[in-house]
Amino acid sequence: MTAILLTRAGPLTTLQDAGRFGMLAHGISASGPMDRGAYLAAGAALERAGETAIEFSQGLEFDTVGDLRLAVAGGDFKLWVNGAAADWPGAMTLKSGDHVAIAPGAWGNYGYLRFVREIDITPVLGSRSTNVTVGLGGFKGRALKAGDRVGFGAEGQPVVALDAPRSEGPIRVIWGLHADLFDGAVRRRYVEQGFLVSTNLDRMGVRLTDPVGVFDGQRKLNLVSDAIVPGDIQILGDGTPIVLMRDHQPTGGYPRIATVVSADLDRFAQLRPGTEVRFRPVTLEHAR
Repeated sequence: MTAILLTRAGPLTTLQDAGRFGMLAHGISASGPMDRGAYLAAGAALERAGETAIEFSQGLEFDTVGDLRLAVAGGDFKLWVNGAAADWPGAMTLKSGDHVAIAPGAWGNYGYLRFVREIDITPVLGSRSTNVTVGLGGFKGRALKAGDRVGFGAEGQPVVALDAPRSEGPIRVIWGLHADLFDGAVRRRYVEQGFLVSTNLDRMGVRLTDPVGVFDGQRKLNLVSDAIVPGDIQILGDGTPIVLMRDHQPTGGYPRIATVVSADLDRFAQLRPGTEVRFRPVTLEHAR
């Protein structure tokens, strides 16, 4: 069987397809790629592609077993095949025994490998996506690691990439369900001041550093837990903002001041620790 043998894998290397939708009522988030646009772009670079990608951060290395065609996209990464530099993003055909090495470049957290064949694992609840937080789906419910062998089965299908350029500037949000519970002065500071992406980030959420104390003095809010969605921005009791991502918990009791619009969530996911992020409220019509 055609396969790849991982020799190095970053801590957030997982299998992800488009996602496990329709299960939130049962306490299971959709998961799927952190950068959906890059996931689709990698698939569209091939004549046909399996639905399941390898999503990685902080680099990846593997050896091929059998000939294999694949494409790469997402962020900025350095790519070598048998020690020779190759294009990123791009598509390539590998021969059995080839060694591929990927390392971080100038920007971005997540990269994607899509293959002309489907990754040979059994779907769980209709998806091959991995939710590491609860140990569901993907490769034995966990992140990939050195020594894992990933095999391939049937040929994939043609993929259409998103035809939408990424916006620049502030991350666009719509005011959240609990925005009116925050003082007016706090809401003004929230859109006027910048935050920093912290080193505390994963597929579940990204904590932000609040260097000017936007939420200092805001009265604590205790709420009944209710459903949340990717992009919701929770404010913890100590004033720390957390942007919830693809593997978010199904409900939350912290107030949500805003929600990142879907069009900007990919871009936000690729912001590295230490990057300043500002938010700009838009209307629901604009978001749509």
